[in-house]
Amino acid sequence: MTVIERREVALVDLLDRLLAGGVVITGDVTLRIADVDLVRIDLNALISSVNDRVPAPWGEDL
Repeated sequence: MTVIERREVALVDLLDRLLAGGVVITGDVTLRIADVDLVRIDLNALISSVNDRVPAPWGEDL
């Protein structure tokens, strides 16, 4: 095995890297019976850390 294949990343480090750059989650769920769409759910989410360059959307009051 090479060094890259044996490298282990802790979950905390992985989450830190993802939140530092931001993560976009998208999804689409449709509940259908007999080719009739009953419920459709669309998910679009941006998950990112908050810092000086990207302030919190709710302000400093909370």
